[in-house]
Amino acid sequence: MNLVSPVIVGTVYCLLMSLIKEPHRRRLNAIMVGGAGAAYLSGGGFGPWELPFVALMAYVAYRGLDSWTFIGIGWLLHTAWDTAHQLKGNPILPFYHDSSMACAICDPVIALWCFRGGPPLTALVRRGLRPGRTADHAHDHASAPS
Repeated sequence: MNLVSPVIVGTVYCLLMSLIKEPHRRRLNAIMVGGAGAAYLSGGGFGPWELPFVALMAYVAYRGLDSWTFIGIGWLLHTAWDTAHQLKGNPILPFYHDSSMACAICDPVIALWCFRGGPPLTALVRRGLRPGRTADHAHDHASAPS
């Protein structure tokens, strides 16, 4: 399994979410983490234990409507659930054996962004695309002697 792709997916998720203005960004992320909690329901890998996990994630998502910290906690809970399903051999996508492990790598990337308060990353991208200052151009920006 490629370990870089899930990190890229998590980063792209955060970048795309950065396009949404607050408080809508936080609320949409709360809904997303609530939906992630129900992702394994159809597979039923842990039978009736899937239901308490969905209830826990629904609670965390509800609290996440007003708290980035709860959204981050939700993504870490989902990471643990992904790992348990991977170890049991019941992946989130039945046709892709390592899908739960990929999800378990992707989710903490999103969680870290959430624990930072879900800041817009678009400014970082814009800043990164601008040409940087180099020694060759330093004289253009030097202040006049006093």
